Amino acid sequence: MIKSKTVGRALFVALMLTFAGLMLLPIVYVFNHAFKPYHELFVYPPNFLVREPTVQNFIELLWITSNSVIPLSRYLFNSLFISAVTVAAVTLASAMCAYALAKHEFPGRTFLFSSVVLMLMFAPEVVQIPRYLVVSQLGLMNTYWGHVLPMVALPVGVFLLKQFMEQIPPALLESGRIDGANELTLLLRIVIPLSMPAVATVAILAFQNSWSNLETSTFFMQDDDMKTFPFFLSTLTNNLANNVARQGAAAVAALVILVPNLIFFVILQSKVVDTMAHSGIK
Repeated sequence: MIKSKTVGRALFVALMLTFAGLMLLPIVYVFNHAFKPYHELFVYPPNFLVREPTVQNFIELLWITSNSVIPLSRYLFNSLFISAVTVAAVTLASAMCAYALAKHEFPGRTFLFSSVVLMLMFAPEVVQIPRYLVVSQLGLMNTYWGHVLPMVALPVGVFLLKQFMEQIPPALLESGRIDGANELTLLLRIVIPLSMPAVATVAILAFQNSWSNLETSTFFMQDDDMKTFPFFLSTLTNNLANNVARQGAAAVAALVILVPNLIFFVILQSKVVDTMAHSGIK
């Protein structure tokens, strides 16, 4: 019996390692693709691993950015600042909404939560025109708020936090109220610290949405100095006479967009595992 359990566990671990390896393949490919010379970028069938690595693609990207009208540092500042503000705003807004849904009874609570779940079904393209009208009428065009506010509503963040906060014992909150804490204090001092796994997951989702987002720069920003770094990188191969030019720089651009998301996820990945396991408070 013990031997069969050991064999079964070994097979399970091997299967999980196989799945992990398969999920890592796209990341490995992006890293290898950035170092491929041009004759490997267009070889058919394509090589998964680079055979003659080169840094020429990085030099090409630096040369392109050095000749741009807007300094590269401006695009980087915009992206980093917008992503930081968006993560903070999304996390706080989602936590406040989830706390009300999870720990308070009020008329329309079930309908409101059902609406949040329903919004998970909507593709971003569905709300693109209404979102443009709202941003335009609020006078947020060519402002940082025009980047941040369209990203604040994150239904999946509210859903994850609400499900996680429901595991917090009501007696713990009642003891805080007896000690004189108001609802905001309960949220910031008790609920959010106990929900850090879910909060970290929401922060990762918010960062990914903000860092890789092209919609706000494309539709809401007319001035180039208000646009983001990923948007600038996405324009490297636009309006060119052929499909070969700048493909090396585009390969590096894909790596540059991936790396911050990867680093942010690696830092918080242990919290994500806790969230998916619904650990919470036992």
